Amino acid sequence: MNREDCEIVSNIELMPGIYLMWLQAPEIARRAQAGQFVMVACGTENTLRRPISIHSVEDDRFALLYAVVGKGTERLTHLQNGSKLDVLGPIGNGFQVFPMPAGTLSYLIIAGGIGIAPLRFLAEKVKPWCRQIIVLQGAATASKLYPKALLPKEISLTAATDDGSAGHKGFVTDLIPSFATTADVIVACGPMPMLKYLAENQTRLKLTGKPVSISLEMRMACGLGVCYGCTIRTKSGLKQVCKDGPVFDLNEVIWDEMARI
Repeated sequence: MNREDCEIVSNIELMPGIYLMWLQAPEIARRAQAGQFVMVACGTENTLRRPISIHSVEDDRFALLYAVVGKGTERLTHLQNGSKLDVLGPIGNGFQVFPMPAGTLSYLIIAGGIGIAPLRFLAEKVKPWCRQIIVLQGAATASKLYPKALLPKEISLTAATDDGSAGHKGFVTDLIPSFATTADVIVACGPMPMLKYLAENQTRLKLTGKPVSISLEMRMACGLGVCYGCTIRTKSGLKQVCKDGPVFDLNEVIWDEMARI
């Protein structure tokens, strides 16, 4: 894990209230793995750093996709090209990615809202040995959908919107049964109710017997496993999302406990 004063290369509003920031940070970019995150110092008035998933990596740069949810992330939107950002990372245990012969695996990637943030990097990493990558993306409305042009080439994208303004009218979970049976690996990230729904409806969604990895979106105080603020219960005991995750097996999490989060 490194602490770097990263130079901002670009910082644009990609969708309403959601920004894409590219940073020059050779050490973090070199060490980053799909599913990991960084802790960002948003300003002197904020005593706590903010956890943000690593969205993409290119050479000695990496990208963050972040939503404006408070004063800290709102401050990030005002940072200009060339300014510096204090970043700690990469942090956490990401997705298990093992090089395999080309055309070996079929990946199903399920993204709810800003849940696309860590999953784009995963698609980038596994593409060389996948015969197929299907992304199912859900959002409230068409303007909140991640642009297909920014996904790696040759990836299939199917969208669902709550209001029906693009793709399927309804939730992204409605789409899963049509794609799950042919998938070798399934990964998901999104709001906690969505992930809980996956766990509780595996037969209906045709997930039974499939390896399903999830990335948990949690509030974190330190991001280093010191404060225990992001502790969850799993079948193998108490785990910290920042240190043991944020990626977990869907069936390892005790979801009844997650209802209060």
